[in-house]
Amino acid sequence: MDSPRLLRRCLFAALPAALVASAAVTPVHAGPTTTAAATAAAVTFQDNFDGPAGSAVDSSKWQIETGDNVNNHERQYYTSGSKNAALDGQGHLVITARKENPANYQCWYGTCQYTSARLNTSGKFTTTYGHVEARMKIPRGQGMWPAFWMLGTPVNWPDSGEIDVMENVGYEPSTVHGTIHGPGYSGSGGIGAAYSLPNGQAFADAFHTFAVDWAPDAITWSVDGTVYQRRTPADLGGRTWVFNKPFFLILNLAVGGYWPGDPDGSTAFPQQLVVDSVTVTTSDSSGGTGAPIKGLAGKCVDVAGANSANGTPVQLYDCNGTAAQNWTVSSDGTIRALGKCLDVTGNGTADGSTVQLWDCTGGPNQKWAVSSAHDIVNPQANKCLDVTGNNSANGTRLQIWTCTGGANQKWTVG
Repeated sequence: MDSPRLLRRCLFAALPAALVASAAVTPVHAGPTTTAAATAAAVTFQDNFDGPAGSAVDSSKWQIETGDNVNNHERQYYTSGSKNAALDGQGHLVITARKENPANYQCWYGTCQYTSARLNTSGKFTTTYGHVEARMKIPRGQGMWPAFWMLGTPVNWPDSGEIDVMENVGYEPSTVHGTIHGPGYSGSGGIGAAYSLPNGQAFADAFHTFAVDWAPDAITWSVDGTVYQRRTPADLGGRTWVFNKPFFLILNLAVGGYWPGDPDGSTAFPQQLVVDSVTVTTSDSSGGTGAPIKGLAGKCVDVAGANSANGTPVQLYDCNGTAAQNWTVSSDGTIRALGKCLDVTGNGTADGSTVQLWDCTGGPNQKWAVSSAHDIVNPQANKCLDVTGNNSANGTRLQIWTCTGGANQKWTVG
């Protein structure tokens, strides 16, 4: 069911953001993921928040915004330094929202009732495309509003665009939202969806990984490796797709506002957004989000017919530069094209198990390791991606097979 949301704008150098109504999406499969290193991927930004307890964030990566937010009717004042954003000495950034009435912090409604923090990478890091993720444990309670999101540069909202990787409001403890905003689809007209944990679990109970895979003409959202929505220019009804330029990252914990409502007597303070890591990965060192995977006879790994339907065969074919051959080796160990994952059919581990395209589920049959020897290995089966019968003809199906070192098992990404 859609829920009403109102325009959210930030202050501080006129950097705005917005929220919208979103349709909840139930994934086909929801399960835990196993993080795997993707050696073909280039990490272009990473912060694991290592440092002494109480120290401020790395100023070479983040700047801290200060002030209040009248446009959203939020209740917090964002402070500088390490007052509300500090390392905990255990590899985490902790953004803390506190209930207080400091006389020197004046908000739009008078003396501020709460303090919190907001960080961004503007002027320090931007990315165009890639796998963008944060592993976090969100706060709980009425009025809490944590977010991990991006703004396009130069900022001229909404024309410059916004990608909300994850937002949560405290009255929905089991649900997060992902949204895009741009010219003609901002504020309440933004385009997004919601993801809910099964069985009433709360996001505040454990760390979860929130991510987008961003390609020139598609953005795909996932939680713990489970994809729950994909947006393309076709979703915009003729409006302009503005997601082909640099964006910077933002982390914040707001208190109150039009969408979450104000805290009440049930909300315990302080509340914390605990961030374990933020990582941006692209599939090659040039910064592109996708690349061909070339193998036998110089031909490419290809999704048959460029068909994104579940179960579409993955095959060998002449390289043609289409989206059906544009693969992203993601930091979660998946290899993706057309918004879906390279998948071993039926969770098979036997020699000859075919490979197909399927919704990303986080399952072990979708995990791959790319070695320096140019093998692409499914660790669960301990078998290599293989061209059936060593046949270089167009349309030859790909499969997994015991690793032999043959030319039909050697692949180059990019």
